[in-house]
Amino acid sequence: MKTSYLDYSMSVIVGRALPDVRDGLKPVHRRILYALNDMGLKFNKPHRKSARAVGEVLGKYHPHGDMAVYDAMVRMAQP
Repeated sequence: MKTSYLDYSMSVIVGRALPDVRDGLKPVHRRILYALNDMGLKFNKPHRKSARAVGEVLGKYHPHGDMAVYDAMVRMAQP
């Protein structure tokens, strides 16, 4: 039991909590960017409310609480 829990916890840490070496993004950040691109949101397009983007991410790619997505979006926007 102890070994299987350690294996699971390490896979969660490596798979979700640590940023990827290739681009420095966590999976939630990658899902947000993919959803925004899929919605056609670019820098030269009219703005949309963040609730629409969060709903898109939650509905298609990240079936967890919305606070994780909002938090990740805010952290992506801050320098």
